[in-house]
Amino acid sequence: MSDELADAPLDLAYRIQQRQVAAWQAAGDVVKGHKVGLSSRAMQQQMGVSQPDFGHLTASMFHLEHQPIPAGRYLQPRIEPEVAFVLGAPLTGPGVTVAEAARAVEYVLPALEIVDSRIEEWRIGIFDTVADNASSGGVVLGSRPVRLPDVDLRLAGCTLHVNGDLVATGAGGAVLGSPLSALVWLANTVGPLGVTLEPGHVVLPGSMTRAFPIAPGDTVTTRIAGVGDVTAVLAREEQA
Repeated sequence: MSDELADAPLDLAYRIQQRQVAAWQAAGDVVKGHKVGLSSRAMQQQMGVSQPDFGHLTASMFHLEHQPIPAGRYLQPRIEPEVAFVLGAPLTGPGVTVAEAARAVEYVLPALEIVDSRIEEWRIGIFDTVADNASSGGVVLGSRPVRLPDVDLRLAGCTLHVNGDLVATGAGGAVLGSPLSALVWLANTVGPLGVTLEPGHVVLPGSMTRAFPIAPGDTVTTRIAGVGDVTAVLAREEQA
């Protein structure tokens, strides 16, 4: 769509996203949180954009760690290591501060996000990814909650292994200086749209590294210092 709508305002892409999410809800899916995309310099350079975006996380996107994820539901998946915020209080922007955001976080979890695109070879711009729900595909959460005061997310380093091979390292500071800053950005961006970040919802603030392609049969693990580890397994095609 970027070529056809090169001069279209970005809020049109968000309206397309909202219509898509509304259709999923009408079919029985449930919004369980939000994601911030393109929040690290590595991801912005990889995708050729200069600003973050956001999308919705629905119940059907969540998968259990170590359990085979059906490969057939994805077209050209990539994976990203992140810290997930689980909210214990609502956040409504605009005007949300870092202090208010920190107070609203009940705990954090290690997470792997699967991003995907319906556009061939990921030839997308910011309009395309926003309209396509910020390329949201799937989420795998770790199962050991950590309180926010117990970890400095800015300095938390992470490693990303695919099939046992180290493919990337990163740190929380790569995400808008701190993943907490991404949570503030999200609350203040969706607030004027009439959206409140709800208690119990998951917020993914963005990837600590660039995204890596994955294929059926791959096993991916991220370890985040002070937070823990989580493993995602993409089922082999015969298991799908």
